[in-house]
Amino acid sequence: MAYTIEKKDEIIIFEINRPAIHNAINGEVLEGFRKFIHTVKTDRAIKLAVITGAGEKSFCSGGDLSVFHKLKTAVESFEMLSEAAKVLYDIATLEIPTLALVNGIAIGGGCEIATLCDYRLVKKEAKCGFIQGKLAITSGWGGGSYLFEKGMRHDYALQMLTEAVPYDAAQLVSFGWATDIFEGDKQVALHKFIEKMIIPHSTVLIAYKKLAIRKWEQSQLYERIMDEVKACSILWEQDVHHEAVELFLAKKK
Repeated sequence: MAYTIEKKDEIIIFEINRPAIHNAINGEVLEGFRKFIHTVKTDRAIKLAVITGAGEKSFCSGGDLSVFHKLKTAVESFEMLSEAAKVLYDIATLEIPTLALVNGIAIGGGCEIATLCDYRLVKKEAKCGFIQGKLAITSGWGGGSYLFEKGMRHDYALQMLTEAVPYDAAQLVSFGWATDIFEGDKQVALHKFIEKMIIPHSTVLIAYKKLAIRKWEQSQLYERIMDEVKACSILWEQDVHHEAVELFLAKKK
């Protein structure tokens, strides 16, 4: 199974379970996200939705290049990118808080997934970044749009996108991207965080999250994400992107 979904009391945890390939996203993981969303929407007892990665090294490395690199045209890539972006938007707009438990490297689409969450609890040794620019494309799942919504300084957000490098946890805190840093076991860190933020009344959590969702709807966040997806798909079909991916895959062999 490429993912697991576990409910612990009032918390639901989605774990990407592909550690051998740095928890890269494929169709099975996306389908798991849909089940995750459905569970949250139908179980009113859940107060916090958590996304993490299996193993000790990776949260998520983004899309599985062995699958997605087969897509060559703007039309093909837009179909894939928009499908993922729609699923991830549904996670971002869940009516309860969401938390990325970043247990390791989060790059490319993995950094986009972490960014769309309300909180980012980052392991001290982790590195995170929008490296898409090194592959001659932009973020394609809405990550750029989410980044500018997170209350970071504009120049820090733009720097993360244009430098296209992973940053260490301390730098991510200074940018305002990481909510907090943890050391050691991620479950222990999650428990400590929950003790600080979970309150008895889920109606209060939902009411506050709805304030954010209302803002996003009024500012047409979804439409802006789809524009971001279109921009990425246009760049996707360019030769410079395919050449960059070939070079990246060759280095991994």
